[in-house]
Amino acid sequence: MCDNHHNHNTSPHKGLEHEGHDLEHKKWSRRSFVQALGIAGSGSMFLGSHFVSASAPSPLTAAVAAAETDNILILIRLSGGNDGLSTVIPIQQYDTYANARPNIYIPESKVLKLTDDFGVPTYMNALESLWGDGQFKAVHGVGYENQSLSHFTGSDIFANTDLTTTGFSGENTGWMGRHFEQLYPDYLISPPPAPAAIQIGNLANLVFQGEETNYAFVTNNVDQLEQIAETGLFYDVDANTPFDNCMYGDQLRFLRGVANTTYEYAGTIHDAYMAGQNQVEYQDNGFARQLALLARLIKGNLGTKVYMISMGGFDTHGNQPIVHERLMSNLSVAINNFYEDLAYTEQDNNVLSMTFSEFGRRIFENGSNGTDHGKAAPTLFFGSGLNGSAFVGDHPSLDEPNNRGNLEYTMDFRDLYGTVLAEWLCVPRNLVEQHLLGHPYRAIDLGFNCSGETLEDIAMDNDPPILPETPPSQDPNNPNVDILDGIVHSPYYPSSRAPHIHLEMPVSAHVDIELFNILGQRVGTLFNEIMLEGSVEINIRERMRDSLSTGKYIYRISVGEKKMSKSVMIS
Repeated sequence: MCDNHHNHNTSPHKGLEHEGHDLEHKKWSRRSFVQALGIAGSGSMFLGSHFVSASAPSPLTAAVAAAETDNILILIRLSGGNDGLSTVIPIQQYDTYANARPNIYIPESKVLKLTDDFGVPTYMNALESLWGDGQFKAVHGVGYENQSLSHFTGSDIFANTDLTTTGFSGENTGWMGRHFEQLYPDYLISPPPAPAAIQIGNLANLVFQGEETNYAFVTNNVDQLEQIAETGLFYDVDANTPFDNCMYGDQLRFLRGVANTTYEYAGTIHDAYMAGQNQVEYQDNGFARQLALLARLIKGNLGTKVYMISMGGFDTHGNQPIVHERLMSNLSVAINNFYEDLAYTEQDNNVLSMTFSEFGRRIFENGSNGTDHGKAAPTLFFGSGLNGSAFVGDHPSLDEPNNRGNLEYTMDFRDLYGTVLAEWLCVPRNLVEQHLLGHPYRAIDLGFNCSGETLEDIAMDNDPPILPETPPSQDPNNPNVDILDGIVHSPYYPSSRAPHIHLEMPVSAHVDIELFNILGQRVGTLFNEIMLEGSVEINIRERMRDSLSTGKYIYRISVGEKKMSKSVMIS
């Protein structure tokens, strides 16, 4: 028989042993060696699934963190495989689309035309104002070669960027985990003052997984994160337990108290939650609650740079029209409310959201008013930082599916990840390519440009620019010409096809022109001398003694403190 007179008022002890303790010491590294020397500070916390020591940030960590941009990224996982043809409707291929889906196609009367070529279902009309305000871009045909149609493997590949992943075999770190591993080299002994990332939902946590820890503060669901935000505690110590009338109830409360002391970030999250407030009314559904909570933490200046939230239910093998309408209607309204909320404090400019899903769905409907696992699908981007709305890239042809009725990809998802890392989070190109496991990503023009590189101009025009065969005139309307303080430069291709750079100087000055490959590595110097007022034509191959392989390069011109760069193709 239980009694309730066992009253434990002692404070929980920090630094208790746990079952993962021995495992942490099996893999030695520079970080664990430093920890063994006793440099780690006092206190402890759980981050992701690991127990780590907490102390003041080291000078190195503080310096690296100080160099970060203020931009915030929100990853939105559409779990199950979102149907791209019910999200972005190809008006120019509408007949083919409708014929492939006689029972589930979206009628023309229910298509909201955003351009002459593309639209969205009218149940996503909450995004119309975002489109009009230049805060919505959709990237066509996102996927990768030999795309997996497995939920498990597909999710891993979109998290780890390892195209060799099969079943349970593949890279065990994520693209964001590798980014944070480089950003916070002393993370395990000197974590940053705010969570590096916050993830709601414990699925797909490989995104933030590094070699030694998961860099996200993870909660199982939005209820749990709301509990932390409202109380500053991971568990409510005073809440009733199943064993309130016996000693086990006291023990359970004690264990809850121990857990609360380990979640050092709970207080930080609570402070930000109390400092921020929602200024619009959100719908009462799980996805809207996640965004409402994120808005409040962002407005409370939590300091976290990357968040990941999710919405399930996209595995629409049956009854797709009703299910997809509910899901995408909820998403559209919540996204619209979220950016309206952030606009009250003028923080919408610094928050970029992007969707991802493990795969798309097939062109043809199945026999259950649904669609089966497919390949390419659109990625949606939201935020004022996009600087204009557009449909980006080439939409896959519905007339040329593979033998299983799949849309073939036209945009490598790693190019989008690379662009977000380099141009939104301002990570140097060479590091970005490390985080993408060596993938030489193509920077996509999404409207933001931290690096200053000339990005691929495919947002409004899918045709490659035709470069002139003669030096261009000083015409500011010519897209191939850049002008800064009277300095004019542009690549051009004479009939010999050897690439040249045309440079005009308004005054005499020392000019240095360096050439870099797409990895950001310096290849050599094209020009380094005093240049008199006037123009010069620089033959790139001749200057590099014909040592260049075919491919894309970037040249950078330095004149005093002025720096200008542009991409050039070497054929």
